[in-house]
Amino acid sequence: MSALGADTPTQPKVWERGPGHFAAVNNWQDCHKLSKRARVARRGDIMQAQSAGNTPTRGQAGFTLIDLLFVMALIGLISTLAIPGIMRVRSHAQAGSALATIRVMNSAQLSYAITCGLGFYAPDLPTLGIKPFGAVDAFLPPDLSNGPVVMRTGYNFSIAITPIAGTPATCNGLAAGSTGPSYALVADPMGGEGRYFGTNADGVIYEHTASLAAIMPETGAPASGHPVK
Repeated sequence: MSALGADTPTQPKVWERGPGHFAAVNNWQDCHKLSKRARVARRGDIMQAQSAGNTPTRGQAGFTLIDLLFVMALIGLISTLAIPGIMRVRSHAQAGSALATIRVMNSAQLSYAITCGLGFYAPDLPTLGIKPFGAVDAFLPPDLSNGPVVMRTGYNFSIAITPIAGTPATCNGLAAGSTGPSYALVADPMGGEGRYFGTNADGVIYEHTASLAAIMPETGAPASGHPVK
């Protein structure tokens, strides 16, 4: 028997389940089922919210108050830096246009004196806007002769003369004694800041930091200011 028992192969030991094994397995399966149900329910809630458009996706978040304040401060800084430059460019452009207008008015006065005033100048801008008898055009267009003071491109333009008694009547209907041998023309910026200009029968344009209306003579240089180069 001992020899037969020694020759018989040993049987593998079978693992025996304890009394709490099935309870643990059941608990694990229940937890797994609950977790799976929770994931499915959560996925359904997310899909439903996205279909309704209530869940923000990537890139749809709004700006915060700090973001808005930063943007507003940046815009204010850029405006503060840019506005002075823009105003300088605008003032420079208006001054250039004013100089061109003064030259046009000087040419109109000279043409008037030669062809219509018998050597004398028009007393104001509206007179230069009146056509001579039988002429097609006046000496100045309507936008430069629509009143004693013409407003154009940020400037006020006006002409002043000292009428001389005995001057002849003109070709565009001005009565005798209404014209003069010289004139003064000034151009002041409307805003009160910028370059002030003045000219007269000599044709030289002068510039000053203040209005030349009170000191611009009808001939010769003013007491203040300098010629425009």
